[in-house]
Amino acid sequence: MHESSNVHYEEREIQGERLELTSKEAIYWLGPNVTLQRCTLVIGVGRRQLVPMWGTLLDCTITAKREVVEQCWTSIRFEGCRFTGRFSGIRFGQRVGVDRWWEHGGIANCDFSEARLDQCVFHGCDMRTIRLPKWPCFTIVDPIKHGRELLRVPWPGDFIPVTLEGPLKEQPSTSAVTLYAPAEAKRSGAALEEFRSAVERFDFIVR
Repeated sequence: MHESSNVHYEEREIQGERLELTSKEAIYWLGPNVTLQRCTLVIGVGRRQLVPMWGTLLDCTITAKREVVEQCWTSIRFEGCRFTGRFSGIRFGQRVGVDRWWEHGGIANCDFSEARLDQCVFHGCDMRTIRLPKWPCFTIVDPIKHGRELLRVPWPGDFIPVTLEGPLKEQPSTSAVTLYAPAEAKRSGAALEEFRSAVERFDFIVR
């Protein structure tokens, strides 16, 4: 059994490099105070092997070599970045006063059109600057603003498009939520075709 080694990207600026976060024996620390510009960041490790602290990624390509799951990236500022691969349960943007190092977080002018997003949440950002993936992904924009409208109509299976009350209610900073329809259909016990018909009812759901 190999001991884990720590790889730190911190307190520096890196330009035009390809960073491979893929070793099974490493724990990768992104930050604090790191700036990546025009870099390619390849992520091929599990959740416990990637520790996002705080920093800025400018005009970078972030490629998920394996599915990236359950990460809070709200202390990282993404500007002009392109994402490819599969991402599930990721939080992007900025949650003011909520997360540690929240003041460093944000996302703008990024392209997710070639990524697969599922249960990913965007916080405190202008979604007009975000290029989203198309169907079978779908994105509910401003879910709190449109909450009553969403909840007035039936949905396939046991799917609930937005939660407005209770401990699991959407946070005020939520700008959008992106889901992968085949995964949501499986979780909800419904047919994929039912989901497509359901989301097509609303012009604020991007598909």
